[in-house]
Amino acid sequence: MDIIRPVERAVIVGVQLPGVTTADLDASLDELTALLDTAGAEVVERVIQRRDSPDPGTFIGRGKVTELRDLVAAVGADALVFDDELTPAQQRTLEELVKQKVLDRTIVILDIFAQHATSKEGKAQVELAQLLYLLPRLRGWGEALSRQAGGRVAGGAGIGGRGPGETQLEVDRRRIMRRMGKLRRDLADYSRIRATKAAERERNRVQEVALVGYTNAGKSSLLNRITGADVKVEDRLFATLDPTIRRLPLDDGREIVLTDTVGFVRKLPHGLVEAFTSTLEGSAKADLLLHVVDASHPEAEAQIVAVQEGLAEIGADARPQQLVLNKIDAADEGVVAALARRVELELGEEPVLVSAATGEGIDRLIERITARLPSLRYRIRGHVPYSRQDLVALAHRQGSVIGEEHTETGTTLTADVDRDAALELRHFLDEDPFADEPEGWER
Repeated sequence: MDIIRPVERAVIVGVQLPGVTTADLDASLDELTALLDTAGAEVVERVIQRRDSPDPGTFIGRGKVTELRDLVAAVGADALVFDDELTPAQQRTLEELVKQKVLDRTIVILDIFAQHATSKEGKAQVELAQLLYLLPRLRGWGEALSRQAGGRVAGGAGIGGRGPGETQLEVDRRRIMRRMGKLRRDLADYSRIRATKAAERERNRVQEVALVGYTNAGKSSLLNRITGADVKVEDRLFATLDPTIRRLPLDDGREIVLTDTVGFVRKLPHGLVEAFTSTLEGSAKADLLLHVVDASHPEAEAQIVAVQEGLAEIGADARPQQLVLNKIDAADEGVVAALARRVELELGEEPVLVSAATGEGIDRLIERITARLPSLRYRIRGHVPYSRQDLVALAHRQGSVIGEEHTETGTTLTADVDRDAALELRHFLDEDPFADEPEGWER
């Protein structure tokens, strides 16, 4: 019999510091509301505090804490959730003063990840991120930690209660460190396995396109539409944690792979970036990044900036990118056109407009992918003897023959072929197509 966890009631708190506009703060609190909805909580009140700088003891100041304590009691809230990451001391002090569970944006995101991780690697990554967050909070984080149980069996503990499994208030720091060491070794093993597969694709000259973007931008839906895959799709934040790889044949004869990746978000916790480095690093090595944007979202441009910052953090900002404005079926045509113009002026590239839901623009996107990926074909010219007409057949089969003339001794051939075919034909060519490549590359 499934345990139905009651919906938690939360009061959310945002602090407006100098340089933060009201619109930016409202957008961030709207996103926190969506995160809490995904985590299984209902926001009953939102509170905004304007300050020149965060209070070192309580983040918001003692006077505001008193107001919040009364508000939490009045609305029957189960948790007080801050839109920024709190220090362990601030969290502990606030919980003592408010007499209720105090959380921050980071633990909410970690909780969502704990719900959605399915693979062994994904679970290990989430657990490592949770432990990185928990370690400095071991000394008396109050009631919230004492409620933690293992994995998804937290019962009624709610957000913050899906702990990594061995993390209770009394856990010895050394035990936590040992566990983190074990997780890092496991993740290194998973990374080596993925590197081996990537090396195999490299040997076979398979090009990779990585779908990146803000969470819930429609990356998985787009992957399904392009490749005919059946990747799980949910209208929820962080529905995809484990990378998914699918093959896609192009019209020019190449076969590439498309990789779906975990979405970015504002104020992405550093611990998550560290834990998911092995997964995210694939984006830094992709031949092309498809930066998928929800064109129907009112904060689309801010989300583009957040993704670019996230890509810079993992060292993937220098990779070739193609911007894709998705969900055009759900957006006003004029709004999408204006967004496309602004993006083109800002980034210097024309975005592709698509709808993963209806299929509109998908053919154009595949054409753009084909054009943006560097060609792996070689223009060859040579004379192939009749004893090796199997190589002429290979050029027809795996390439595009431009000119062909039969002579007394063989076939004079001009063609565009892939690397494997060029290697086979190499000794019969007028010029070595690999003369400029580094020595030993063919091994």
